Amino acid sequence: MDIGAPVRHPVSAGQGRTPTQFFIPAAASLQERRPRTLKHGDTFAVFDHNGDAISGPGSPEGLFHRDTRYLSHLYLTIDGQRPLLLSSTLRDDNATLTCDLTNPDLFDSGGQLVVEHDLLHLRRSRFLWDGVCHERLAVRNFDEHRRQVKVEISFAADFADLFEVRGMHRERRGDMQTPEIGSDHIVLAYVGLDGRRRATTLRFDPIPHEISADHATFLFDLEPRQARIVVIEIACDRVTAGPLRRSFGAALRKARQALRSSSARAAGIETSNEIFNEAVRRSISDLYMLITDKPEGPYPYAGIPWFSTVFGRDALITALETLWLHPAIARGVLSHLASKQATDIDPATDAEPGKILHEVRYGEMAELREVPFRCYYGSIDSTPLFVMLAGAYLDRTGDIVTLRRLWPSIEAALDWIERFGDRDGDGFLEYGRQTDDGLINQGWKDSHDSVFHADGTLAKGPIALAEVQAYAYGAWRAAAAIARALGLTDRVAGFENRARVLRAAFDEAFFDEQLGTYVLALDGEKKPCRVRASNAGHTLLTGIAHPDRAAVLAKVLMASTSFSGWGVRTLATTEARYNPMSYHNGSVWPHDNALIAAGLARYGFKREAARIFEGLFAASTYIDLRRLPELFCGFARQHTRGPTFYPVACAPQAWAAGAPLYMLQSCLGLGFDPSPVQITFDEPMLPEFLGDVTIRNLVLDGGSADITLRRSGSQVVVDVLDRRGPVRVVTTA
Repeated sequence: MDIGAPVRHPVSAGQGRTPTQFFIPAAASLQERRPRTLKHGDTFAVFDHNGDAISGPGSPEGLFHRDTRYLSHLYLTIDGQRPLLLSSTLRDDNATLTCDLTNPDLFDSGGQLVVEHDLLHLRRSRFLWDGVCHERLAVRNFDEHRRQVKVEISFAADFADLFEVRGMHRERRGDMQTPEIGSDHIVLAYVGLDGRRRATTLRFDPIPHEISADHATFLFDLEPRQARIVVIEIACDRVTAGPLRRSFGAALRKARQALRSSSARAAGIETSNEIFNEAVRRSISDLYMLITDKPEGPYPYAGIPWFSTVFGRDALITALETLWLHPAIARGVLSHLASKQATDIDPATDAEPGKILHEVRYGEMAELREVPFRCYYGSIDSTPLFVMLAGAYLDRTGDIVTLRRLWPSIEAALDWIERFGDRDGDGFLEYGRQTDDGLINQGWKDSHDSVFHADGTLAKGPIALAEVQAYAYGAWRAAAAIARALGLTDRVAGFENRARVLRAAFDEAFFDEQLGTYVLALDGEKKPCRVRASNAGHTLLTGIAHPDRAAVLAKVLMASTSFSGWGVRTLATTEARYNPMSYHNGSVWPHDNALIAAGLARYGFKREAARIFEGLFAASTYIDLRRLPELFCGFARQHTRGPTFYPVACAPQAWAAGAPLYMLQSCLGLGFDPSPVQITFDEPMLPEFLGDVTIRNLVLDGGSADITLRRSGSQVVVDVLDRRGPVRVVTTA
């Protein structure tokens, strides 16, 4: 995906199996590590359960800032031994990581036991704020005797570019600088081939007993019950000053306040199922952790560890999933992407006028164009999704002011769809990279083998994907609605006609009666890829699917060959390239399922949508922190067993975090009409695992409401607990 994710394509179509520079080797399982992640702004960190970072093949551990690893090694020992883990917890709001540790049995040089295990307690409290990792280490003696304790913290900074960490080999690197060592600090620095100096500054309080280029040592005499505190600050390209203990407290208050402030603007959700409540709280916390404040507004980065940066497609879909909950996210995404919209043709970055970007990177390799992602536009669907989201945002908020400001960018995007997106003039959007360095496949399934024919032969481009035509249809419909709202009445009929023509052409070219579904794609010769895939489910999302196709399509999607019990597989088990352990050819993706569920609900198949919802919720009950990952394997659900995890799936991942929120909206039939200031529930239903749902502070045009929905027999009853302002709540049975 360079949604991104482990992109496994060969150097060029038809050549061997040699991976390109964008390959992510599965040398280490993230599921096995179950790492602890923190993020703020353009900085994120990945630690193990002890709070250490131990780099190695395939390991994403360390402290990263703007696509560079500023700390590659962090290791705590007590009297030369690694402490034993007691617990490792993230706060519910993801603000801090707390690791509780204790000493193992400690022996002297002669092998004599000198300290029994579990007498010394170590607590590491850590968080990120403004490019700095702050840590407070407390060491307490619970022995009845006075103890001398040696605590050592070793560290290293390799300043590896994120693409190096992902597995790419570089022939040349820049120069490591001589460490600058002071009594209470050390500066590790690197000058890259781009001429830029990157520096990691570690500061300690109290002054270490010993400090060198790779470790700091503290010696404590601890009376019974006595504790000593060490405060550590690890700054990425920052010059900090002042007492560390004071700055730790001040930064912690700012971090918690920022999370509270951002999440307070969103609607609150509480249900009768406490486990689901935990999953929802984690989803919302993950979303706000992944959000980075841009000058244009809040923007959700795609995921950790590999994609903590601006992605177009991911943010657009995440904003769509969370639009009902917090529309300011959509406004921020639209505004930021508009500011980055392409204005020129640049083959090296797959840029064309009006195109919405795919990915932005800030590391040394991107600056040197060793990878094409400095500001890269190689996705076929970001542009129509941009227009779609703009229309959905208008429907949700009625915010004419923002839409008027965005209109030039919307027009440019529509112009790109006509002039550049349709490469051969047949009315469909096709993709094909402009250079050999670009992504081979440019839909959301961007593995090299994700688009193929029934016999497994890889399709040759330019390729027209089924779901991309659905997004284009949604874009033309949205453009008509926006033009009408802006008073551009002369444009409305033209946009509506384009949508109408596309819908008819799509049905004729893509629907396969024998398969009972829309084909995966058309290849460069307009031959259909007669494959049953989840892509077809997206045609329900935007309404491009003809109503008389919906029932048979729903049947195919929910058949056991496609629906695993946990969710709809990316590829049916009947297909030539099906592999439940693959990235895109048989796995289950939460965001994919959320979009399919929304489409099913749109066509009246809410029971099927609820089955998908139940499957993903059930999967989350087996997952650490109730956190839905980027994807998991597509093996069939079995009684008393959880899902099979994908080894290098990112978690948290923004559009996975948004999936349960979007599925809840779909089942409730929750919609908005800003004109009469009306919140609507269209034939609401609740999945079996929810008896009632309460939504508080549901905002619309200056008003808000608190609402409870309860199952009563076969019906769902809507109770308005409170209304503020002119908002009305309407239910249709």
